[in-house]
Amino acid sequence: QVQLLESGGGLVQPGGSLRLSCAATGFTFSSSYMKWFRQAPGKERELVASITTVHRSTNYADSVKGRFIISRDDAKNTVYLQMNNLKPEDTAVYYCSTVIGPNYYWGQGTQVTVSS
Repeated sequence: QVQLLESGGGLVQPGGSLRLSCAATGFTFSSSYMKWFRQAPGKERELVASITTVHRSTNYADSVKGRFIISRDDAKNTVYLQMNNLKPEDTAVYYCSTVIGPNYYWGQGTQVTVSS
C-alpha cells in the first residue's frame, strides 16, 4: 500500500536551516507529483511546495519563496524540502503528500519548531 514517511524535523533557531525527507513506497514514485504541506496549531493545512515529474517544475507558497527548495530523487523514491532562513512562523507539522486517482495520501508528519 501507499506509504509516505517523513523525517528531518526538529528544533532550530531563527535563521537556521533544516532538510526534510519523505521516503515513498507502494506506488510509482517517478510518475507522481509530490507536495509538501504544513499545519500550524489552530490553523488549516496549507500547501508549501510541489514538484512535477519529468520536467520537475516547482511551485511554492508566497510565504516560503526564496527560502525553501523542493526536490526529488526518483532513484531513491524520495522527495526533499530544504528550508533555509527559517522563521518562527514556519513552526508547524510538515507533511508530504501525493494524489493517486481520486485519493490524497499523507505521511504521518514531522514537527518543525523554530524558536530561540
